[in-house]
Amino acid sequence: MPKKRVVPRRPIPTTLGLARSDKLADRLYEQILQRISGGSWREGSRLPAENELAAQYQVSRPVVREALARLRADGIVRSRRGAGSFVERRPSRELVRVAPGGGIADLMRCFEFRIALEGEAAAFAAQRRTAAHLAEIDAAFHRLDRVIARGELGVEEDIRFHAVIVAAARNPMFDDALAALAALILQGISLTRALSLRASGRRVRLVQAEHAKILAAIRDEEPDAARAAMRQHIENARTRVLSDSAEPSTH
Repeated sequence: MPKKRVVPRRPIPTTLGLARSDKLADRLYEQILQRISGGSWREGSRLPAENELAAQYQVSRPVVREALARLRADGIVRSRRGAGSFVERRPSRELVRVAPGGGIADLMRCFEFRIALEGEAAAFAAQRRTAAHLAEIDAAFHRLDRVIARGELGVEEDIRFHAVIVAAARNPMFDDALAALAALILQGISLTRALSLRASGRRVRLVQAEHAKILAAIRDEEPDAARAAMRQHIENARTRVLSDSAEPSTH
């Protein structure tokens, strides 16, 4: 009887290696961010070359490239062909002090996802909202007005404003996606409102003006305007987290 041919098993594809690499890149991202924030590398200064960073932090060059790519996406560094990477923006020292340890990279990625998710939810809300939805959004906005007047943080009120807009999109998958991100959204909104409150009353009022623009577009049933206003608002929040002084545009 002929021997049965044994076919070697192929390894099952896994993302474990990629996940580990991502975590190393996140860690390096935050270490470089902390050094820039602390003044070790000033605005306009050149970062060490990739191989120097790899040796200094004991990671591979692909990990360094990924960390630098994320810093570029966040506007912290910029690259010049053949010249290396340079510090573009110095984040606030407050960011490093009040941000959750090891969580800044995740928060930045969450902001990116929210721009896409909540931008579309706002557009659908402008198309599909009922009078009851609009009343809830309006009530959430005015609750924010009251906490701002009292000089309070208003994290729960801010989260409520965004949640009722997502509910007005009338697609439960948007609600599920928001719920899945609840912990990161709480951290992100807590951080942005805390930094804004520390920075100036003007910054808090700018944030509320952005909320007003979103509300007006939904009230007027203008989906394109609602999408643009929501996307700009979350992009501005992301910029404020990473900026020591710049006030993002509300236009």
